[in-house]
Amino acid sequence: MSDRTKKIFLAIVIVIPFLIYCVIYYRPMIMNAPFKSSEFVSLQYSWGPGNNQINKYDSATGAYQYENAQDSLIKTTVKLKQNEIIYLHSKANELGFWNLPELIANPGTDLNSNKALRYVMTINYQRRSKTVTLLTDYNGSEKLKDVATQMQKIFFTTISDADARYGKAEN
Repeated sequence: MSDRTKKIFLAIVIVIPFLIYCVIYYRPMIMNAPFKSSEFVSLQYSWGPGNNQINKYDSATGAYQYENAQDSLIKTTVKLKQNEIIYLHSKANELGFWNLPELIANPGTDLNSNKALRYVMTINYQRRSKTVTLLTDYNGSEKLKDVATQMQKIFFTTISDADARYGKAEN
């Protein structure tokens, strides 16, 4: 048997069945992934002390309102580009946003009376959505708090960058 024939035989017997196995095994997982960037619908992001979520953004409408340093309420329209949406989705995958609990707060926290700064992040897809609420006074798992804080900062900087790009604010 020649050297070339051995390589062809090895490819047919080992490599090709392995590739077929991988396609058959992983295809359903990839096809049924709950959060696909192609199914992205919108995202909402809001923050403020306690239940007062005066600062908000909704990508479906582009409505963005926030309180500036002079305590004035600024209302503007900000649309995210497709690459920014893909960036947010990939960062959510990378950081494990989908595995975070819905509420990151100290045990026994009364949400109605708690005045700590609160961030609410929601990503909506055609079949599912994920909402995470982070209270800044949380003193549990540092890793959990770090992941949620990183995601919150990514939301904020992406929206702020898009707002700076548009640069037209209405009072």
